[in-house]
Amino acid sequence: MVMIAVGGLTRLTDSGLSITEWKPVSGALPPLSQEDWEAEFALYQEIPEFQLQNKNMTLAEFEYIYWWEWSHRQLGRVIGLVWALGFLGFLVTRKMPPGWTGRLLIPGALGGLQGAVGWWMVSSGLSGEMLDVASYRLAIHLGLAFVILGVLAWDIFLLGRSERDLMQARRAREGKLFSMGTGLMHFAMLQILLGALVAGIDAGRTFTDWPLMAGGFFPPRPFELQPVWRNFFEDPGLVQFMHRIAGYLLFVFGVVVWLRGRRSANADTRFRFNAVMAMLLVQLVLGIATVLYIAPLHIAITHQIGAVVLWVLILRARFGAQYPKAQSIRGTA
Repeated sequence: MVMIAVGGLTRLTDSGLSITEWKPVSGALPPLSQEDWEAEFALYQEIPEFQLQNKNMTLAEFEYIYWWEWSHRQLGRVIGLVWALGFLGFLVTRKMPPGWTGRLLIPGALGGLQGAVGWWMVSSGLSGEMLDVASYRLAIHLGLAFVILGVLAWDIFLLGRSERDLMQARRAREGKLFSMGTGLMHFAMLQILLGALVAGIDAGRTFTDWPLMAGGFFPPRPFELQPVWRNFFEDPGLVQFMHRIAGYLLFVFGVVVWLRGRRSANADTRFRFNAVMAMLLVQLVLGIATVLYIAPLHIAITHQIGAVVLWVLILRARFGAQYPKAQSIRGTA
């Protein structure tokens, strides 16, 4: 969760292109001398972001954005190291839970893939006339981060219950509610990807009225870029419009799922879907505030953290439908 938040702050502070090389091991050491800092700054001065946008940047200002990107990469290294030590430690000491070797290998593999995707994303902004990374690559990078978080969360939910408890709970599975929770999970992922597109091109700071956009329902001149498909990734008005409409539809579908969840006979499952509905409402308000206040740093990052919380709560509610907690006839756990 912290990794996603730091990644969001790295994007919001325009720090993502400050390190122009990918050094998974040696890059763990930051510049340690004035000469090192000047060398890093010289590399940054060669890319379009500096030449076209930040030509007046000082070394002190460069250091500020450098530390954000370095912290983001360093945190990724730490997470990878924690996973590797834990995985190998349980494997060598033969304390790996039965049947979990493959499952616990997945987060590490996805983490390695995420590092490669991160560099693929950064490399898109190092040449040509790009002032930022490609928005669709940013969306893939963020989407994969949420996939990793989802895998970890689901594993934690499973490991928090005994095998016997899970087998008994599966008999009380609420199939329809689980399917609706799965649909809500997929819809939320789509909205997260659209939010990444908005962040990638600063579309959240382009149209700052609500509920209209520049006084109308549809943004003006939405298909000016050629070829047409580029508009769905690069036109600020159209990208923000898609994020808004998807947000409204997600909220409506969330209400439908919540109403179905309220009919569950299991009190714990009802509570889980109540939590999803509450966070969905909070996230909607945060999204509107982000637009009206022109995406200031503190509101924008709160909105992103809200997406993380909502994502985990959806997974938690879906898990509750799949493995309801045992309760007495009176409805208590």
